[in-house]
Amino acid sequence: MCKYYQVSTINALAQGFSKSVIKVEELLRHGDLGLGTFEDVDGEMIVLDGKCYRAQKSGDVTLAENDRGVPFAAVCNFRSMRKEDPGRVETIEQLKEWLMLRIEEDFGLNSMYAVRIDGEFAKIVARSASGTKAHHVTLKDALSVTQNVFSFENITGTLVCVYYPDYLEGINAAGWHLHFISEDKKHGGHVFDISMIKGEAAFCKLTSVEVRIPDTPAFDTYDLRSASKDDIRSVEQ
Repeated sequence: MCKYYQVSTINALAQGFSKSVIKVEELLRHGDLGLGTFEDVDGEMIVLDGKCYRAQKSGDVTLAENDRGVPFAAVCNFRSMRKEDPGRVETIEQLKEWLMLRIEEDFGLNSMYAVRIDGEFAKIVARSASGTKAHHVTLKDALSVTQNVFSFENITGTLVCVYYPDYLEGINAAGWHLHFISEDKKHGGHVFDISMIKGEAAFCKLTSVEVRIPDTPAFDTYDLRSASKDDIRSVEQ
């Protein structure tokens, strides 16, 4: 049985709970592919081939330290069940539509998926952020100050794609969530748009999720029911 191991919830992150729940070293014991962020939302996380990378505000990527804190992430032990050729893709919306058709063919719209797309890209538009240590500041408000948007052109690399169905919204962002890392592991971030020349998509269907709930007293001071779905969509997708 394939499953996601998730740290905290998207509602908690959206409401501003961005303190460490576990460390990178522990996270990697639960999965070798996935995405997330780091303590204080200090960079975007890409987990690929059992290594955890941190895309900094500049878009430059470094290997994340084992003791760096993780407030939110979703990882799995990726096992490719099938591979597909998406062909040329001009926008991220076009890619998401293609991905939805593929999982619909697999009767998987109510399941979770991890997809790895290795390809050549004419352009990647992405973001990352520097950290903020403020408490109870929503993710949207924090990113309005710390976020930096950048683009990469004529680049090869990997898209790590996470899919959660609508009924799990609140645990994670419903729909597709994509992060990118270049083949040389020097560039990456949270993806807003793409133009893909060619690629190969490997699909892994997941049938369960284990959620690690923060156990600090501060976590219980957040009203997770008031998290805005529109705000989550605006910052995540």
